[in-house]
This record gives sequence, structure tokens and C-alpha cells, in this order.
Amino acid sequence: MPTDQREGRELELHGTEYFPRWIRVSFWVCTAIAVAVVLRRLYALSHPPSSVPPPLAALDAFFALHALLTLAHILPALAFVALAPLVVFRVYPGTAWPERLLLPLGGVVGITAYAMSVDAFGGWVERSAVLCFNTLFLFSLVRAYAYLRSGEMVLQRRWMLRAVAILLGIATTRPVMALFFATNRLTDLDPRQFFGLAFWVGFSINTLVVEWWLHADASRSHAATNIVRSKV
Repeated sequence: MPTDQREGRELELHGTEYFPRWIRVSFWVCTAIAVAVVLRRLYALSHPPSSVPPPLAALDAFFALHALLTLAHILPALAFVALAPLVVFRVYPGTAWPERLLLPLGGVVGITAYAMSVDAFGGWVERSAVLCFNTLFLFSLVRAYAYLRSGEMVLQRRWMLRAVAILLGIATTRPVMALFFATNRLTDLDPRQFFGLAFWVGFSINTLVVEWWLHADASRSHAATNIVRSKV
């Protein structure tokens, strides 16, 4: 039996509902940051700030030059992030509509992310991060859709959790960027130089954490399955 199917059968017995507090806190922090980033960008596009630090002004000017594409990317992303808690925490158990809405929203986010990377603010470093993690994001969505169509809801959930975690990597990049901004006098790196580096660090953190947690959760479920089988 393939590994994915074996894991799915074992997880059907025990679920994937155990979220440690640190994961819940991290999820909500990332969600709050992602929403704040979008709202700030929307405000900057509609009311260009006149008094901001030069590095931030350069970033605002770049996105203003690509306003339509930026809106096409961040508005579906905002909707995706707003719906994600309904999927992650199963606010409506037994229903699939949140997942079904996330799939097309995620597709738009992924496609527009590719489009934005053509003229990436952070150059090839940012572009390579987008190509890597955006491809993982879309691949996770495709796997989630395939399992949804086949009725493998546990495996569908695992791949959807991967997709959500990867997308929220954009929020994790923000504290990394803040660190670069705070230390630019020491490093002499301007935003165009560290923007892509922050993408690599932020998305890597989220991707590695979700994979570690899913692996640990599968191990717990496998151990519980063995205990159940030993008692039968």
C-alpha cells in the first residue's frame, strides 16, 4: 500500500486535530501579520504616504508601479487568509465548502505570484524563492484537490494544511525584513538586496515547521494505531 494511503487510513482512526498551543499561537500571529500587511499595502496604494523612511518609500513606489497586479494578488490572498481558520480549525465539521473556496483563491494567488516575480523587487533571489515556494504551494493545492475529488478527506486535509502554512510564510518574512531594516546600518544592505533573502528565510521556516509537525502527527497516529491493533 502506498505511503500516503497507509498514513491516510491510520489517520482516519485518530484524526489530525491535535494542535500544540505554540502552533495555534503561531498561526494566529501569522494570520494577523498577513492581514495587516495587506491592509497596509491597500492604504499605501490608495493614499501614498509622504513621510516614510527612504527604504520603505522605494518599496511603496515599486508596488505603486504595479498596482493592478498587486491588487490582483493581495485581495485573493486576503480572502484566502480570512477563510483559512475555517479549514485549519474545522469551524464547520463535515462540510467542504471552505476548502472548495480556498482552492480557486489559492490558484489565483499562485498565478499572480508568478506574474509578480517577473519583475521582482528583490531580483533573482526573490524570484527564485517565489518559484520554489509558490510551486510547492500550488502543488499542495493540486494534491488537496485530487484527494478531495477521490474522497480521501484526511489526506486532503494534510495537503491543505501544507498549502495554508506555505502561504502564511509571507507573514513570517515580515519580522525577518524588520530585522534587516533595523540592522541595515551594520550590513549596508538595502531593501532590494535583503528582500529576497527575507523571502527565503520566512517561507523556509513555515515549510519546515509544517512538515515537521505533520510528520510528528503521523508518528503519533501510527503509534496510537498500533496500540489499538494490539488490543483487538
